[in-house]
Formats: sequence, C-alpha cells, structure tokens
Amino acid sequence: MRNGMSVDVEDWFQVGAFETTIPKADWDGLARRVEKNTDAVLDLFAESGTRATFFTLGWVAHRHPALIRRIADAGHEVASHGWDHQRVFTMDADTFRADVARAQMALEDASGQRITGYRAPSFSIDQRTPWAHAVLAEAGYAYSSSVAPLAHDHYGWRDAPRYAFRPIGGQALVEIPVTVAQIGARRIATGGGFFRLLPARLTDFAVRQVNSETRPAMFYFHPWEIDPGQPRVANAPWKSKLRHYARLGAMADKLRGLLDRHDWGRVDAVAAVEAARMQ
Repeated sequence: MRNGMSVDVEDWFQVGAFETTIPKADWDGLARRVEKNTDAVLDLFAESGTRATFFTLGWVAHRHPALIRRIADAGHEVASHGWDHQRVFTMDADTFRADVARAQMALEDASGQRITGYRAPSFSIDQRTPWAHAVLAEAGYAYSSSVAPLAHDHYGWRDAPRYAFRPIGGQALVEIPVTVAQIGARRIATGGGFFRLLPARLTDFAVRQVNSETRPAMFYFHPWEIDPGQPRVANAPWKSKLRHYARLGAMADKLRGLLDRHDWGRVDAVAAVEAARMQ
C-alpha cells in the first residue's frame, strides 16, 4: 500500500506554538533556517529513494525560490500551506480566498509546477469553516489534506471521517485527513511532534491499521523538527516549548526507520487513487 509522505515547510519561528509569542512583523529580522533544514530533508528522502509532497508557505517560496525549484527538480510535489501560516478558522471566506491565491502564485512561480494540493496551517479546516473546501474547489485544487479527525487543544475535527472523502457534493475535490491511530473509542495523532515524542511503534501501528483496511496512511512532519540547533524562544509558554523542542535530535533517525518500514509516495498520487475509488 502506497502511503502519503508530506512535509510542512515553515521556519522555526512560524509555527503555531509561537504564534502569540513571535509577531509576524518580526519574522524578516530572525535567522532563517528553513533552507538548510529542507535541504537536509531532501537528502534524507534521497537516501531512501522516497518521493514526497512539500506543503510550503508562500512566504517561504517568495524568499527562497531556489529551494522550491530544488524540491521540484528532485521529483517531489510542491503544494500549498497558505501564505503565512494563518489558521483558516481565523479568516472569512474572502480573506481565505486571497491567502490561497497569493500563496499559489508564489509557489507556481518558484517551482514551475501547477499547484493542485493544499494543507491548512495547523489542520485548521474544521466544523467552523464550512466554506473552506468550496473556496479550494473554486480555485481548482484537486485535493486538500487539512483535517485532523480527532480532538486536540489547538485543532481537530473529531467527527470527521478518518479516510479520504469528498467534502462537497458534486465536486471532484478530495479531502485526505492526516492519519490517526484508532484505539477503542480514542483517536491518537501520529505525525509531527506526536511522532517525535511518542514511540515510533504507535505510528507503525496506525499505518498498518489503515493499510489493513486497504486505505493509505497520511504522515507529516516539519523541516525544523530535525534541527536541534535552532534558537530557543525563552518567553514561550512551557507547554509550547516542550512540544517544540523535545527530542529534536532523535527525529532524523526515527524518520529513516519509518521510511524503511513502509511504502511512501507523493500525496497527489495518493489523492488520485482515492479519487478513483470514489467514482
């Protein structure tokens, strides 16, 4: 079973954990590490022969177009992560439409690819944004991977389907939720910081669980998660610091193991298979 491997390309200061601590007006004055870290991810994928999807901020593409071209030239998919990591449920439909268009233009200019995939920052498409998928369909997107089907203190749509679904009747757009492990009545997240902090066998269990139902898994992580030398934000909330900095040094080797144990590919290919399943 070919599963979806994805990278949310954002710098260490652009994460949801620090959104109330580091003002966006300060971003251009901070040390950027996204190019170095994403190049390290490209090297990691080259080791295993993995092709993946890089959901990238338009802000990053505008400032690092050569990086975006390297991603595309290596055979990976470039997709959208919005412009500057603003959560979708903080916008209205018109603001979201403008954000999507601005990011798409920057990503297409930098990559030379047509952008057909979207992931909301912090999986922020949920029951509060009934208009969001319609905006993406209107903009010509083939798929979204913007839903976390669980309850979480920062995000989550607990009642969303676990597997790919069409969020708008009569539209081709496919939503592919991020994979969670189902243990009894509880759903447990497996990607990003959850993979970094929890035993890798939980993610292996989740991948095998969904594959046993002949469905693909959807995994994600961030380039900053393999960068233990990144700056520390001293005034961030303690919970945010714990989530962001814990086990950064272990992440690269954990990823190598995950890449070796399962079959991974680009999300656009997974989306095409799931769309065909729903015809």
